[in-house]
Amino acid sequence: MISLTQILALAVPFIFGLLIGVLIRRLIGVALVLLAIFLLAVALGYMSPSTAMSIIQSLGYTAYQAAEKLGVLKSMAPFSSATFVIGLIIGLLMK
Repeated sequence: MISLTQILALAVPFIFGLLIGVLIRRLIGVALVLLAIFLLAVALGYMSPSTAMSIIQSLGYTAYQAAEKLGVLKSMAPFSSATFVIGLIIGLLMK
């Protein structure tokens, strides 16, 4: 008989992986939209390439700082759990 503890031990890493997968997918989508906006603005002459590059570099630096501060959460993620990895893959692939 499967106990509640065993069910939770499987469900929690799966849900955690699912949420992280959805978050990563959405962040990649936002990054691609911003890149397209900058490319279009440069192509149409609204912004110089050097201005666009400086904005993109500052966004990258800010994202790097945010990722460093979230490093604590990285140590808490159960990467070795198969249910976490399955949830992560499903989160990345679902619409």
